[in-house]
Amino acid sequence: MPGYRIISSDNHVFEPPDLWQTRMEPRFRDRAPVIVRDEDGNDWWYCDGQKLGNTGFGFGGAQPGQRFEEGAGANLTFGDVFENVRPGGYIPEEQVKDMDIDGVDVSILYPTAGLQLYKQPDADLLTGIFKAYNDWLAEFCHVSPNRLKPIAMLNVDDVQTATKEMERCTKLGFIGAMITVRPPEGRRYDSPEYEPLWAAAQDLEMPLSLHLATDRLGSGPGGENILTDNGLSFASNVDYPVKMSISDIIFGGVFERYPRLQVGAVEYEVSWAATLQERMDYSYTQRTHDTQPYRFKENMLPSDYFGRNVFIGFQEDGLGIRLRDVIGVDNLHWGSDYPHHESTFPRSQQILEEILADCTEEEKAKVAGGNAARVYNI
Repeated sequence: MPGYRIISSDNHVFEPPDLWQTRMEPRFRDRAPVIVRDEDGNDWWYCDGQKLGNTGFGFGGAQPGQRFEEGAGANLTFGDVFENVRPGGYIPEEQVKDMDIDGVDVSILYPTAGLQLYKQPDADLLTGIFKAYNDWLAEFCHVSPNRLKPIAMLNVDDVQTATKEMERCTKLGFIGAMITVRPPEGRRYDSPEYEPLWAAAQDLEMPLSLHLATDRLGSGPGGENILTDNGLSFASNVDYPVKMSISDIIFGGVFERYPRLQVGAVEYEVSWAATLQERMDYSYTQRTHDTQPYRFKENMLPSDYFGRNVFIGFQEDGLGIRLRDVIGVDNLHWGSDYPHHESTFPRSQQILEEILADCTEEEKAKVAGGNAARVYNI
């Protein structure tokens, strides 16, 4: 897409096998995430004895471009080994080379194995895991700081500790932080306990991301692999937890108290946002006030806060782009999901051109990178 700065708001790293073994505090190392090769020759991530996922399609895969090959679906395998991961997933110089191939100017980086680690029940262990990851990612991005932009992982089981880690990561050059998309029942995001987190994120100008597959342990069913029983049903309804969390934040008055706070839904596509805004406004204006006794100031509606404070990432959601006037053009961030199997790499420019064909030049510039640059101060 010549003429526009292209920012992938949802790229990933693929954590190297020794990341946590070499970086975690000694007291945690025998419980830290590690890759184990099974009898079938596939590599699986384990953490504290719990099997998480493998380096193949079960973890998103790491062979971008394979989906465009003839017969790619038939050749897709659930398992794989780390040696087959594309080097750009764990070597920063190689990711920059792939960005040049794909025409991507800036990559905003999320984890791969780290997404599933939100299910780790031991809060202290999880905090240590995230700190080690954040240290590694900071070094990864320092290789090319203008091209590679890190997102920190936060464990909000202890809000004070999470806030301190966010402050630390800001000093390391992180441009945002991610929190669990679905906190446990009884600790949802309309709870007062998160007030220090919202306040710090606003003061630090750190957008907070709700990424796919980061359900906290005890939050309810979900997270099934798409190749298991009922997995396709789950995969077709993955936007449920992010809609609930965004609704809790809005109806809890968080954006009224913190008007500069930005919260994003990442890797959920965007069509759902049109219906959610309509449903929130209808519920707020037409349902009994007993269910929402708090009323927003200045006659604001839930959709007004959504438009001002929420950003949403998509990859290939053509329907969402057709609904852009309802969703809000300024809320849309494109991402390629590199280096995962479903990534648009190496055809990102072609796919963007096709999806945004009916947009104005101004809209194309915003969606391709301008909106992400504004939200993340790039």
